[in-house]
Amino acid sequence: MPSNQRKILLLPGDGIGPEVVRETKKVIDWFNKKKSLDFKLDQGLIGGAAIDEHGVPITDEVFYKALESDAVIFGACGGPKYDKLEFSKKPERALLKLRKELKLFANLRPAICFKQLVDASSLKPEIVSGLDILIVRELTGGIYFGEPRGVQPIENGERRGVNTHVYTTKEIKRIAKVAFELAAKRNNKVTSCEKSNVMEAGVLWREEVQNLKDNEYKKINLNHMLADNCAMQLLRNPKQFDVILADNLFGDMLSDEAAMLTGSLGLLPSASLGVKDKNGRTRSLYEPVHGSAPDIEGKNISNPIATILSFSMALKYSLGLEKESAHLDKAVEKTLEDGLRTPDIMSKGKKKVSTSDMGDAIISNLN
Repeated sequence: MPSNQRKILLLPGDGIGPEVVRETKKVIDWFNKKKSLDFKLDQGLIGGAAIDEHGVPITDEVFYKALESDAVIFGACGGPKYDKLEFSKKPERALLKLRKELKLFANLRPAICFKQLVDASSLKPEIVSGLDILIVRELTGGIYFGEPRGVQPIENGERRGVNTHVYTTKEIKRIAKVAFELAAKRNNKVTSCEKSNVMEAGVLWREEVQNLKDNEYKKINLNHMLADNCAMQLLRNPKQFDVILADNLFGDMLSDEAAMLTGSLGLLPSASLGVKDKNGRTRSLYEPVHGSAPDIEGKNISNPIATILSFSMALKYSLGLEKESAHLDKAVEKTLEDGLRTPDIMSKGKKKVSTSDMGDAIISNLN
């Protein structure tokens, strides 16, 4: 493979995933054609689509393609069709496997309120205008992966569900370093969230984050906040935050809440980054924050912006193309300035467009 060629694996998945990834592929093709970039695209089945075709949420072939890719662009997976499957065989297990086996320990989720969409937020414009938060979530530890886990029969015909919340010093320091280094490129401010008032793992989290700050990141302004208080503060005064650091469980919840401050899940991208491999390459997966939205599947009304901006994050974090990332971000903003809206962000006086129309408009503004 030529040295400048980069492998990108597209995993559209289920529901609206194929629709939003289709528009993102058009953007990638534009960069190949207009900017003479050499992205080598491949595509595979994941989630319910893979179950329907192969009986498993992800095949070994697709998994190894992900291992060999410079970036993976994922759409969405799951749907009511698969609700009755055994837990270990559900579509979502494919995504968890990719996160774990690719060692994607750092999830970056920006919550940015575009000035053109201030009115789409459920909060007052003065509270969300200019909002720019980055949530750094630990992705491979904590209660989602801890052992022991499971559902067990107990006496009297009842059952007990068990999940274990566990973290080590190494895991905490690894994700905290990511938060501190990103904060150093922003406003030197990190808010670390846990429940140290009731959880020993939260005590460890707070102590290790503080120790790392004291020893290696003295210039960073670090605040500790209980996760439930952070949830409240995100609604009360979200602009007090810059970088929010959280574990897997609390990061999952807080990032969804922060996402809705911006007006729509259809606008927000995310990046999942791993450790560097032997060749110095960071494994990565990029996906929209939204889910598969089966209720609007096939209607060509979903918002492709989150997935397109996820590719922009790939340009920035995995492909070493920061200028191209900024160019794509500006094209998205220009499209919103032009008044184009998919139904999820539609407001009075704007022009309602389809998924494919939005993708075409963004490409037009790239030109």
